Amino acid sequence: MTLEIVHEVGTALTVRDADVELFRYTYVPDSPQLESPKPYLHPLRTRAGRLVSLFRPWDHVWHKGIAWSLPVVGDENFWGGPTYVRGRFYVQLDNDGTQRHRDLARLGVEADGADDVARVSHDLEWIAQSGQRMFTEHRALTARIVDETCWALTFETAMTNVTDASVAIGSPTTRGRENAGYGGLFWRGPRSFTGGVLVTSAGTGTGTDVRGQRHEWMGFAGQHDDVDASSLIVMVDAAENPHHPPQWFARSEEFACLNPAPFFSEEVVVAPGETVRFRYGVGIADADADAAGGVADAVRDVLARPGAPGGVAG
Repeated sequence: MTLEIVHEVGTALTVRDADVELFRYTYVPDSPQLESPKPYLHPLRTRAGRLVSLFRPWDHVWHKGIAWSLPVVGDENFWGGPTYVRGRFYVQLDNDGTQRHRDLARLGVEADGADDVARVSHDLEWIAQSGQRMFTEHRALTARIVDETCWALTFETAMTNVTDASVAIGSPTTRGRENAGYGGLFWRGPRSFTGGVLVTSAGTGTGTDVRGQRHEWMGFAGQHDDVDASSLIVMVDAAENPHHPPQWFARSEEFACLNPAPFFSEEVVVAPGETVRFRYGVGIADADADAAGGVADAVRDVLARPGAPGGVAG
C-alpha cells in the first residue's frame, strides 16, 4: 500500500504517502481557550512534499491549517478570539468554546479497487466556555491518491444539537458585518501564497473579486519560496450541503485563505435533537491555476463514490 497512517495515540495521526507526510491531524490540541481549541490539519503537503498550510499565524492565532471553525453558534464562538458585536465591532468575550474529542471510531488504510484510502472518524462534543454542552459531532476524513501530482482529502461532519433550544449557526455577516461571512471548513495558506490567484469555473481573480460569490468549487494557486514551483488547493462543496452552492469567503491580498461558507449571509438553524450534515472534498496538487477545473472534476468524482468519505451516521 502507498498510504500509511502513523498514530500518536491520544493526540494526533499522520497520513503518509511513501516518504511524504501528506497531513497531520491533531485531534486533541493543546490550544489556549482564547483560540477555541479544535482539531486541525497541519502540516498539509502536496505529493511532492511542498507545504500548503500555515499554523497559528501572528495575525490570527486561531487559524490552524484546515479546521472546521464556526464563529457564531448561538451566542458562542467556536472560531477563537474576539466576537463580532453589532455596533461595537470585535469584542473579546468569555465565549470561546471547545471542540472536544471523545472517541476514535475508525482508523486504517483500506483497498478500494486499485486505490488505497486512509480513513479516520471520531466523535466529539462542543462545549461552550461556560461549560454548556451544545452539540455532539461525528466527523470522518479520508485521503486518496488521485494521480502523480494530486491527492484528495474528504471531510464530513454530522452535528447534533443536544440543548433544549434551537441554535442558529451564522457568521459576522449575519450579525451585521458586510462581506465577512466566514465560518465552516477554513484553509489558511502559507505566507508565500499572499497575492496568489483565486480560481472558479467563471475565471480567475483576487479574494476581493470573488468573496461572497456562489460557486460549487473554488481554488487557490500560490507560489512557494525556495523552489520554482506553485501548488493548488481546490475545495468542492457537496450538492446536498445546506445553502449549496455556497458563498465563499476568500482572501489573497492580505493573506491566503479559502472557505466554502454555508452561513455566509444566512443562518442555519438547528432544532433540539436535530442533526445537520456537511461534506467537502479538497484537492491538493502540484500544479498551477490552469489545472483547477480538472482537479475539481477529480474531487467531485471522489465525493460521488459509494461510501465516501467515511460513513458518517447519526
